[in-house]
Amino acid sequence: MTSPGAVPMAPTSVSPAAPGGPAIEFDFDAVFAADDYLYFYEPTLPEERTRREADFIEQALALQPDHRVLDVACGHGRLTNLLARRGYRMTGVDRSAGFLEIARRDAQAHGLTVDYRQGDMRDLPFSEPFDRVMLTFTAFGYFHDEDNLLVLRRIRRVLAPGGLFLFDVLNRDTFLKRFVPTLVTERGNDLMIDRTSFDQRSGRVKTQRTTIRDGRRRDMRFFLRLYNLTELDYWLREAGLTLDRVCSGYAGGPVDHDAHRLVLIARRAD
Repeated sequence: MTSPGAVPMAPTSVSPAAPGGPAIEFDFDAVFAADDYLYFYEPTLPEERTRREADFIEQALALQPDHRVLDVACGHGRLTNLLARRGYRMTGVDRSAGFLEIARRDAQAHGLTVDYRQGDMRDLPFSEPFDRVMLTFTAFGYFHDEDNLLVLRRIRRVLAPGGLFLFDVLNRDTFLKRFVPTLVTERGNDLMIDRTSFDQRSGRVKTQRTTIRDGRRRDMRFFLRLYNLTELDYWLREAGLTLDRVCSGYAGGPVDHDAHRLVLIARRAD
């Protein structure tokens, strides 16, 4: 995984085994421990970036003040609360209790009403439909294909007819051009070291992470399934969604052969 800003909602620390294959460890609680996670990644999340991404989401989803918007894998509410401040009716769901606590505190500090719930993106037990759904920060691909498809089907189920769904992914077609097997992140005297490999057969980026903070070492593993645009178009159709638009990242430019990140907008037709 080269974009660890995602906040996935894997319900356990081990992904189910693929047919005929072993289980792959995903140390969810360690990788997404809220304090350590934000400590290392907070410098990459300036307010200007959040504003820019929220601006794009407003435009791409054609948001209206009366829209009900579901933020799946909302994390610590970075985008959820900003969109709530802009007047949209926001609901956020995430696996991590630690991130949700931060999101709720921030919402309360700004006098916002946001419905935050802890849950699994493969379930989404909402009875009222949402006008828009968003799944940002590389939060798609933390399961085997069957469950990744289930996530898309659950999102279709909670979307109102004609509703729009926005999500972003790393582009498998260009990933290997930028692939770096070892990445070191420094903050002060603390280190986060990612040792990464790419499995061609499964399409997964597998990462062994070591953090050293205040002299304490922690080791963990996680993975991310990468898709290209052809695969994503197919999986969306399998889930009952129609791909409307694809952009090269949150700048909104057209997709070309160098596009590192894809932002996709799909629609529930019926």
